[in-house]
Amino acid sequence: MHIIVLPGDGIGPEITDAALAVLDAAANRHGLNLNLTHDVAGHESLRRYGTTLRPGLLEIVKQADGLLMGPMSTYDYTDESKGGINPSAYFRKRLDLFANIRPARTYPGVPHPAMRDFDLVVVRENTEGFYADRNMEKGGAEMLVTPDVCISLRRITRPCCARIAKAAFRLATARRGRVTAVHKANVLALGDGMFLEECRKAAERFPGVVLEEVIVDAMAALLIRDPSRFDVIVTTNMFGDILSDMTAELSGSIGLGGSVNAGMEHAMAQAAHGSAPDIAGQDRANPLSLILSVAQLLDWHGGRRGGDAYMRAARSIEAAVAEAVSAGDITADLGGRLGTRAAGEAVAARLR
Repeated sequence: MHIIVLPGDGIGPEITDAALAVLDAAANRHGLNLNLTHDVAGHESLRRYGTTLRPGLLEIVKQADGLLMGPMSTYDYTDESKGGINPSAYFRKRLDLFANIRPARTYPGVPHPAMRDFDLVVVRENTEGFYADRNMEKGGAEMLVTPDVCISLRRITRPCCARIAKAAFRLATARRGRVTAVHKANVLALGDGMFLEECRKAAERFPGVVLEEVIVDAMAALLIRDPSRFDVIVTTNMFGDILSDMTAELSGSIGLGGSVNAGMEHAMAQAAHGSAPDIAGQDRANPLSLILSVAQLLDWHGGRRGGDAYMRAARSIEAAVAEAVSAGDITADLGGRLGTRAAGEAVAARLR
């Protein structure tokens, strides 16, 4: 498996190093044939090449089997004419990474605000919706009509709804067999109505999976009340963006939330959180989100290629994270005493 590694900004290089130590231990344990190519994007690329994404990098990534990308300082990249390209949005769009898969679960020993322990996955459509940088071929989806009037357009297409619904139902067959489609069709009758139509069609093709439909504002309340009742949650881009951060935090910390952006041919492992420049270089950052994201990338590759060893490696990483968390071998944000490097090593040691 050929993986391109882009450490990112802020805490990105630190948590990427920790994730790579875990990846190396998993590869040795399961006999994985890994080939890592290290490159740069974000501020380091801007310093070297005058752009956050140098020409030719996309083609390099396309030739690989996966992309591991550390957090990027997205808010710093506001002017593409000056090289400020948002790497996350760029790769999601150019590689057609239509499914953002965000698991969230509780761990013994980590305090969390939920009433009960839970284990769920948010499946978020990743390529359209209200995201102005993603839903137009040319031009923006936001327009300033007058200094006091802005219009934002949302794109919803039937093919994108169909494929994200299929991804959610397929995932549910390997879990507890329940999909919750989150929508606002009572107000956005056409767009979210189309989304629900495709979810219902998918339910017909997966008769062993139960479909539930919940309006997004009610869903927010239900998740706070009892997230344990949910298994796989599927929704459109913006709703999924919000709910996946919410479920990660309900598990005890957004630092426990893995994330993979997956398409038919490509996938990108990416921590659920940001670049946290205020603690960069201090060995304080929690690396578990990116470590869990690496596990998801291995699982995606194994499922696509029929590589059982990669899928076993993914399960081993997840188990090692759970053991480390339960033992208290974690960073201070989760109540532990370890630094970034030591927390990564605690997971890697369990794999070895």
